[in-house]
Amino acid sequence: MSLAEQIKPITYLKSSAAEFVKAFATNPEPVIITQNGEAKMVVMDIVEYEKQQETMALLKLLALGKKEFNQGKLSDAEAFLDEMDD
Repeated sequence: MSLAEQIKPITYLKSSAAEFVKAFATNPEPVIITQNGEAKMVVMDIVEYEKQQETMALLKLLALGKKEFNQGKLSDAEAFLDEMDD
């Protein structure tokens, strides 16, 4: 489905909330809500939101690891395993 079809005015959300929620069962794509013609919020399926949050957490961990690697904060595998045993 195109992005243009996923943009709804806030009046649609107000007047059709029940149908709006039911629509996520068949189409869990995020919907952009506008107010006065300007995008104000995104409504998305909770399962997709949770997946997105997990992905962001993993990306943050990768970025932190890369930063520490670039700063030379390294240890070899044996030292790491020894530390885990303590």
